[in-house]
Amino acid sequence: MAAKILIVEDNPANLELMTYLLCASGYPTLSARDGVDGLRIAIEELPDLIICDVQLPKMSGYEVAQQVKRSKDLCGIPLIAITAFARVSDRAEALAAGFDGYFSKPIDPETFVQQLEAFLRPDLRLTAPVRSWSVINPIPKPRARTRTVLVVDNVQANLDLSASLLEYSGFTAVTARGPKEALRLARQARPDLILSDICMPGSSGYDFIQEIKNDHRLSSIPFIFITSTATTERDRLHGLALGAAKFLFRPIEPQQLLKEVEDCLAQTDEP
Repeated sequence: MAAKILIVEDNPANLELMTYLLCASGYPTLSARDGVDGLRIAIEELPDLIICDVQLPKMSGYEVAQQVKRSKDLCGIPLIAITAFARVSDRAEALAAGFDGYFSKPIDPETFVQQLEAFLRPDLRLTAPVRSWSVINPIPKPRARTRTVLVVDNVQANLDLSASLLEYSGFTAVTARGPKEALRLARQARPDLILSDICMPGSSGYDFIQEIKNDHRLSSIPFIFITSTATTERDRLHGLALGAAKFLFRPIEPQQLLKEVEDCLAQTDEP
């Protein structure tokens, strides 16, 4: 029987990535967006492992750890800290607070699940992971040749999520914090597909796609818009009129995003 894992994380992109990686490996997950809710779910559900951010609303990760280790019902559950802090002392502080392990952000999608499994009892580990999401919602596999996707967004969490998801699925991801940097990277090494946000400081995704389409060396690259702010039908039609192959809205399920990317690439392969 696979371990049931509770993730306590207030950042939606980080929560989505960890949930995806664990579910794709066969581990059922529970989630909470603040420390109080996380502690409540832990008491009610008695998970087999808890992943907890250190900086949380309502109750910090350190406070959660103290409450968990004081509880006779929860104290035996492995508790893993995950944080973007970069101080040398952070690991020692986390362990002193009661955490059994410490991961730093951004997580490595290639090793994240295996690292967590080291804290589980052997009978709860999936030595031959059952990729349940792949059975229910098949995740497209990249072609034999590695494809490069240029991901453009001014929000680092969005970049990390998209890049980690793509690389976990076999693509090469190149990231840019805005259109200016993205255009430079595209001209330097032509990507197979561009995945771009719309609302970015200085220059919008609409401006960026026009630059791409006006460059004869880049104009044939499939271009996908993904946005959580430009959500009207007028926005969508404007993006498609400028040459975008697809116009996607956040939030989007990871397997759906991969399908949209693969569908776009498949169309460019057709004679």
